[in-house]
Parts: sequence; structure tokens; C-alpha cells
Amino acid sequence: QAAAEDYVDAEKEIHSVEEALAGARDIIAEWVNEDACAREQMRSLFAQRASIKSEVVLTREDDAAKYRDYFDWSEPVTEAPSHRVLAMFRGEREGFLLLKLRPPEAEAQALLHGLFVQADNAAAAQVGEAAADGYRRLLSHSMETELRQELKRRADEESIRVFTANLRQLLLAAPLGQHSVLGLDPGFRTGAKLVCLDPSGKLLHHETIYPTQSERMAAQAADRVRALVQEFHIAAIAIGNGTASRETEAFVRGLALPGVQIVVVNESGASVYSASAVARAEFPDHDVTVRGAVSIGRRLQDPLAELVKIDPKSIGVGQYQHDVDQGDLKRALDDVVLSCVNAVGVELNTASRELLAYVSGLGPKLAEKVVKYRDEAGPFASRQDLTKVPRLGPKAFEQAAGFLRVRGGTHPLDASAVHPESYPIVEQMAGDLGVEIEDLMRDEGLRRKIRLERYVTDTVGLPTLTDIMAELAKPG
Repeated sequence: QAAAEDYVDAEKEIHSVEEALAGARDIIAEWVNEDACAREQMRSLFAQRASIKSEVVLTREDDAAKYRDYFDWSEPVTEAPSHRVLAMFRGEREGFLLLKLRPPEAEAQALLHGLFVQADNAAAAQVGEAAADGYRRLLSHSMETELRQELKRRADEESIRVFTANLRQLLLAAPLGQHSVLGLDPGFRTGAKLVCLDPSGKLLHHETIYPTQSERMAAQAADRVRALVQEFHIAAIAIGNGTASRETEAFVRGLALPGVQIVVVNESGASVYSASAVARAEFPDHDVTVRGAVSIGRRLQDPLAELVKIDPKSIGVGQYQHDVDQGDLKRALDDVVLSCVNAVGVELNTASRELLAYVSGLGPKLAEKVVKYRDEAGPFASRQDLTKVPRLGPKAFEQAAGFLRVRGGTHPLDASAVHPESYPIVEQMAGDLGVEIEDLMRDEGLRRKIRLERYVTDTVGLPTLTDIMAELAKPG
């Protein structure tokens, strides 16, 4: 107090010893907040010992029913799962919840006391008071902001991880293959939209049936389905899983159609596709209901080829997709689609522009040129014909060729994942055994005779040769 008297100065608006001491404590509080060692230790304490506490904003309780679980919630941040963190953050953002992320107050104060209070006297008491104030007024808010950012980052990562895993599983679902399909987009009042597709997914017929409205209409619908199954040699019926899905499935199963598979298909994103520019370009003369039913049928024929036409975020395979970082989510989902397309490979003569765009080395512009060339010159007879596409240079061919397939092409390996630059190796293997490449692909006994070490060169290593042998065993 005696020292503080020297700082009392009316001109500086410091009118008393207590005001001088308060100013000194404010300065020390700033030092405490800016001290690197204090921040590092406090950051660690928040990360390990903080709890996330939520309470309802009372004035809006009636509107916040979906956040009722979090009206009075508390749990350690180390145990809070990502979906709960994102839900609470959303509730706070919408004004229904108030969140605090703090460790036990006593532990935080004890940490700062140990760092800054170095004696037991009147001056030390002032320092202790300043440190406590620095924590409550400055440091705790700063640390909470950092912890919120870290929690959000971790929650985003986990949510995106789940999203990408689900998307991968959906994209890599086994296709039905080259079979005619009848697609049904169910509905009550508006009826079920029905389409018949040929084995390549081409629309052959469409109409609306009413299987759930009355016995008379259900009987008419049953006659139509039986007739269409017969007429178009339908191998499977795909039913969307939206409104009236169960009733429509029961109706179809009740028809007892011999040899026809009945599959309920996830229709998430079909409505997005049906209103998209891609769908309008494919079916300019049909309305959105027909396009949606076509998408459902094609999803059974080849999920990957159809789902790449839709923004992955519209497929509905993750939670809180609008709460996570949108840039990170888009990059992760695009990577998954790219990975899946290139892992499976793309049939060059039937793939859509959207599917080809995901092939490494092509992209949207070259994919468009490939489709245009195919439409004008006819199907590709081999991978090598790809070099005739305008503006598709050697580098793009080198990148893309291994991911493209030509079934029934001039070279037997065109239907496999073996890259054209490795054809001479396989030809040499076949030549050394005195057989054709087709024999090598058919006969496991012949493949067992091959000693891969003999074919290792400066540019072709054992891992590449092992991959080639695996592909010969199960081409494509």
C-alpha cells in the first residue's frame, strides 16, 4: 500500500491506493494470460480435465424439444463422442443451448497459484488475486475457445470418417450386372412410378401404377407388372425405400413372380438426381418422377455408375453433414468416389461422362471428348484406340489406361487391370510357356509355373508382377 501511494494521481484518474493496486493487478492479469508456460500448462489441463456442460436457454425451451437431452448435460470432453459434440454445438448456434467447457475451477487456480505466487505476504496476496482474475476474465475464455476449436476439429474428422466409410460401402455394393430391371418409386396418393430398363440401363417403358389405393387398382397394377415382366424379360425388381416402400414390396412379393429377384434399394439422392442437369440431359422428354424411378432401377444394376452422378452429400450416408467443415467434407468424399471408381475400373464403351470424369488422368473435359468420340466413331475396339480421341495425349493415356476396361476387345488384357505398358511382360510369360495369353488367364496350373523373379527389371519390380498375376487369375 505504501508503494502504491506513489501512483495516486488525480490527473491520471487514479484517485486512491485501491485504484492503483487494481491497475497493477490488471497488468499482472495480462501477464498471466500471455505467459507461454502458463498457457501451455492450462491448455493441457483443459484438454485432460475439462467438462462440456450445456443448459437450456429458458426463454425458448418449447422450441428446443429436439435438444431436450442436453438441457442439463455434463460430461468430460475426453469422453464426449463426436455426434454429441456436434449436436450440442448446433443447439448453441441455434440459440437453444448455452455451453461451457471448463476444468474444475480449483485445479485451474491452483495451477496458476503455483506458477506465479512465490511468497506468503501482502504483495503475494495481490499477485494471487491478479492471477485468479486473469484466469476468470481472460485465460479461461481463451482456453475455452481453443478447446472448442479442437473439439470441433476432432468431431469433424470423426464424422467425415464415418461418412466416407459409409459412402465407400454404398459405392462398392455388388452390382446386379447386365440384366433387365423394373424400377419402382413407391407412393400412396400419386401411385408408384414404374420404369423398365434394358441390361445397359436404357429406358424402355414407363407408367404409373396404383397398388395401394383400392382392390380394383391393385388388381390392374398386378396385371400390368406381370405383363411387363414377361414382355421385357425382367430379371429383378428394384423398389425405392421411401414412402409406401413396405406396402409396395408386399404387393410385388404377393405376385409370386418366378425367377425374379425383388430388392429394396436406398433411394437417397434420387430426387436430387432427377432435378439435376445430368438427368435433364439424359431424359429431356421425361419428368422428374420418371428420372427418379430410372435412378432407383440403375442403382440395382450398378450402384457405382449411378451414384457418381449425384453429389455425395445428397446420398444421405452421414450425420451432421452441414455442421462439419464443408471443404474438408467435399475433399474427403471426392477422394472416396475417385478411389472407388479407380479400384473397380470403368467399362470404356458403356460408362457415362460423369463416371469417366472420375478416372485418373481424364477429368470432366476429356471424359466429354471420350463420349463424343465413342458416339461418332462407335465402340472402342481396344484401349489403344483411346489415343485417337482429340486432345487425349500420351500422359493422360498412361494415367487412365489401367483403370479403363474394354470387354471383348482385340487384346485379352484390355478387360483387366493390367496396364498396356505391362502387356509385353505377360506376352513374354506366355511365350516362355509356349501358350497364348488366354490360356494363361484360364489355367492356374500354367500360372504356377511362372517364376516371377525372372521378369524383374529396373523398371518392373516384384510387387508389380505380383499384381499382374493376381489380375490374370481374376481379370477385371
